[in-house]
Amino acid sequence: MPDHDYQVLDDVLAHIRAEHPAVARRWFDELEPLGIVSGAFGVRAHSDLHRDYLRRNGLDAFNDAVRSVTGQLIAVRMLGPDDEWISAPSNAQSTSQSVSKSAKSHLISVNDSPDAPASEPHTNIEVLTDTSAFASAVSAYNPIQRPKSKRTHISSERAWLDHNDALPINPDYGFEQFVIGENNQIPHAAAIAVSENPGHAYNPLFIHGGVGLGKTHLLQAICLRIKQQHPGITMRYLSCDGFMTQYINAVQSARMVEFRHAFRDIDLLVIDDIHFLAKRDRTQEEFFHTFNDLYQTNKQIIISSDSPPEDIPNLEDRLTSRFLWGLVVQIEKPGFETRVEILKRKAHDRGLELPDNIASEIAQHIDTNIRELEGAITKLQIVASIAKKSIDLELTHKALGTEFASPASITAGQGPTIEHIISEVSTFFHIKRSDLLGKRRHKSVAHPRQIGMYLTRQLTKHSLEEIGAHFGGRDHTTVMHAVRSISKKCKDDPELLGQVRMLESRLKQL
Repeated sequence: MPDHDYQVLDDVLAHIRAEHPAVARRWFDELEPLGIVSGAFGVRAHSDLHRDYLRRNGLDAFNDAVRSVTGQLIAVRMLGPDDEWISAPSNAQSTSQSVSKSAKSHLISVNDSPDAPASEPHTNIEVLTDTSAFASAVSAYNPIQRPKSKRTHISSERAWLDHNDALPINPDYGFEQFVIGENNQIPHAAAIAVSENPGHAYNPLFIHGGVGLGKTHLLQAICLRIKQQHPGITMRYLSCDGFMTQYINAVQSARMVEFRHAFRDIDLLVIDDIHFLAKRDRTQEEFFHTFNDLYQTNKQIIISSDSPPEDIPNLEDRLTSRFLWGLVVQIEKPGFETRVEILKRKAHDRGLELPDNIASEIAQHIDTNIRELEGAITKLQIVASIAKKSIDLELTHKALGTEFASPASITAGQGPTIEHIISEVSTFFHIKRSDLLGKRRHKSVAHPRQIGMYLTRQLTKHSLEEIGAHFGGRDHTTVMHAVRSISKKCKDDPELLGQVRMLESRLKQL
């Protein structure tokens, strides 16, 4: 491959890291340039998963970068290790002559359209009106032809991807990138065991926990490991919503035979967010039979949910019992040390070196979930790129001002905290704090617990997930149900309304 192709790719990657830092990944350095042919710059990834990730998440950034670097209307073509790529013609000079006749109109602005007036300004793209200059440019970057449009190219690239509601597998979500802490040791060990011996270790494997705690990472890590060790395995990885959509489409189009073949004649079924199956009676029926077919033939089933099986509302008992046949494990909120390591790992994957004191500062203020930690890294990276400064405490506070003033930092005199509410409710109803936050469902405990959740939602800025975590590690749907239930009952029950008003009055005085 000519050296100038590597130079183009190096310049493209430098542009992406400067202008699109959230897209950049460290493994981009392993990409291989294939040259420019027929208006497309070929880039080969070292695996199909990396290629698909680039097509889903990186096309806009790569297209912008290659056009800025070359000054030509070129689109990027992402290829995997076995995808065919036609090499550029060896006689670049003759090709240049054949296209030089239309040189004046060959290179135009990305923002132009065929109907745009000639007086419209061109943006970022050099317009070559001299044929000799154009021939020189062609010789430097290989002959090109104007693609129909940026949108057409991107849609054609993305059309290669699976459109059967399958979830994309992120190559950054392997076991190697998973940070192990006290909150996730058991789920991680179970995931490793399943990936090493699918269908026999733990079947089904049911992983539950709050939003953004790493369930999806473990599911994708299992898929990646099994795919590596068993390349010929047939796998279906999709969301519960995707399963329901395909089922409804199959019923409406009278294609149930094809649907059942797609979900039962496989080796591995992975369903994310199974709690959305609640209240879907016909879909639950179909999933029940799908589960039975796979289980009886020792095919691996992996499921994730915000709640344990027995706490998913409106789920048929027979499905709940089957989910309990295998291993049910919970992922909890990461501790401080784990959050620090997650921040450093996420930053490293993006090619960003995060000082220890900065990671500790962020971890001290953001203790909710991993998605918020990753969002903090994204904000920090963008602000640092724009400011062209190294990351220090001043820049961190500027980038993450909202997080550093989160509700968790509210003190007395500025409104009640969750701890104030828990203490006040426990005292008012004469129950122990451990019972209020525990697993007991007796009305004498469950009713005050619902009131506590309702008051926390009304008097603080905490999210549903945060409230559930403080009230015994419950999921957001439980909190939502409590808020709705108390709101409705207050309209019909004067005694309850009086209790809530009294508690509100006491708490507002804090």
